[in-house]
Amino acid sequence: MNKVTISDVIDRIGVSKYTFSVYLLVGLVVLFSGIVYMVVPYTMSQIALEWQLSKIQTGALSSWSLLGLMFGGMLAGILSDRIGRKKILIFSCLVYSLFTLPIYWVQSYEAFAVFRILGGVGIGAVIPVGVTMMSENVPTKNRGFFSASIMSFYMLGWVLAGVLCTYAVSDFGWRLCFLLAGLSVFYSLVLMARLNESPHWLLSRGREADAIKVIKKMEKTIEGAAGEWTPGCLVTPPPPKTVGMSAIFSADYRRITISFWITYFMGSVVIYGISGWLPTLLVEKGFGLTKGYFFAVLQNFAGIVGALATGYVADIIGRKKNVVTAWLFAAVMVILLGYVTSQWQIVIFSVLSGLAINWGLTGVQPILAEAYRTEFRNTGVAWAQAFGRIGGFSGPIAAGYLQQLGIGYTGTFIFLAIPAVVFSIIAFFFFSETKGKSIESIAGAEA
Repeated sequence: MNKVTISDVIDRIGVSKYTFSVYLLVGLVVLFSGIVYMVVPYTMSQIALEWQLSKIQTGALSSWSLLGLMFGGMLAGILSDRIGRKKILIFSCLVYSLFTLPIYWVQSYEAFAVFRILGGVGIGAVIPVGVTMMSENVPTKNRGFFSASIMSFYMLGWVLAGVLCTYAVSDFGWRLCFLLAGLSVFYSLVLMARLNESPHWLLSRGREADAIKVIKKMEKTIEGAAGEWTPGCLVTPPPPKTVGMSAIFSADYRRITISFWITYFMGSVVIYGISGWLPTLLVEKGFGLTKGYFFAVLQNFAGIVGALATGYVADIIGRKKNVVTAWLFAAVMVILLGYVTSQWQIVIFSVLSGLAINWGLTGVQPILAEAYRTEFRNTGVAWAQAFGRIGGFSGPIAAGYLQQLGIGYTGTFIFLAIPAVVFSIIAFFFFSETKGKSIESIAGAEA
């Protein structure tokens, strides 16, 4: 058999039942993590009332899990590059589920914070590994769509959390939401049984026989039978000069790594600041619990559309142009959301801002995964996202602090629009285009 790369094989097979099976398996573990994260913004007004919390403490309710997300991302990147994507996805599901269930019984703010930090470790691990897993299992021409739209499952989890809390909080109280969210622990058993390891990762670790087994499963889904594969038929790029953290900060990657870290920080300030405060701000603005939750759910639903569309558009116009345009539009929509005076204005600008900010942050996923080699891809992806969690952690707290200073509803959204502008500027000057390039060709260029 002629020597080929794994990308050659996947490109020849194209999008198949196997592609969508991986997409669904990875997507659901991301979806459940979204539910676990988002139960806090939809319950924090009730938690704050029960425990008599200040504005800063209330904002921190949403931030504690982001602290865990930061550490989870740091660990997941390094570990998944060493022991595999599948193992870390299973571990992540167990962690965010098992540390969410006990919140049903907590009686103090401090205990709540501890469980949210620990559960956040699992959420922070699952997102970068999920993005990387998809980027390594799909054809080159479709990689933007699949690696970006996997985040739509996260947003769908946010929507489902809003629906769950809307009905559960008023009748049963906020605690039931955490109990139900923690039942996702059983999904880890499905991942153990059904998910295959990334063939790119297997080959990078010298496990060609295992990589061939995965390729044969891909072939069977579309061709009905697997081809004959012999040892040594799969080509891999020359080994990298270094791996891990030293690799992503080497001379070849330093500039793009720093730009990823800063932009992800800015994007996380916007998206987590708005998602963390919007339900509460709308309730305080006089729209009531049900309407306030409904408008926030509507924004998150629009985020699903943005997450689905951004990768498709990035495969057409390019990754860089896609994110720059999205974040400029997001800045305008967030500012306009701060000036709403009627329900219809809230509906319009909730939808458009939710669409734009999720379009923009999700649009980074393809270029983020494509920028690094397989040997340290998830380290690069996860550490960029982990640094971004600092922005996600500080965003809700900073918004709460500024509200205590008296900037009000409108001022809060003006503050949250500024990082969106910074994001678009940095992306314009420092992002490189990777549209249409195979994983091996990008690695070859570095070598």
